[in-house]
Amino acid sequence: MITFAIETIRENLVELQDILPLHYQELALNQDKVPLSPQYDVYLDREDAGGVLFVTARDKGQLIGYFIGFIAYGLHYSTCLTCTMDIFYIHPERRGTSEGYKLFKFVENELKRRKVDRWFVGSKVSLPADWLFEKLDFERVEVYYTKWLGE
Repeated sequence: MITFAIETIRENLVELQDILPLHYQELALNQDKVPLSPQYDVYLDREDAGGVLFVTARDKGQLIGYFIGFIAYGLHYSTCLTCTMDIFYIHPERRGTSEGYKLFKFVENELKRRKVDRWFVGSKVSLPADWLFEKLDFERVEVYYTKWLGE
């Protein structure tokens, strides 16, 4: 049975460092130019300040997925407490089993408990999760583009 829980990045950093390369290899852009090199100190500082939500999905204790979001009042909307998703991941072998949906419902309930007003999510074009977000009643509001400017 899959369990979902609010945990801390600090207490799970080693385990997270083990699974992040899988996530990176599957989804990251420009891997030939941009190595995986998270600023863990920034995550931990934000977490210590109460601005990070880290939710885990576990099967018999093993980490099979996660959601990381930043919670803060908007820079343009100082009265609107907002969660901006950083990343989410479900191990490829566990996809198609509704675990992603359950993970996001768990996150939604926690955000409501924390009285978050608005929640932004997104996914990579190479592995879209539009179907999931639409099923969860999200509204499509923006499209991002990228252009490599480095050498």
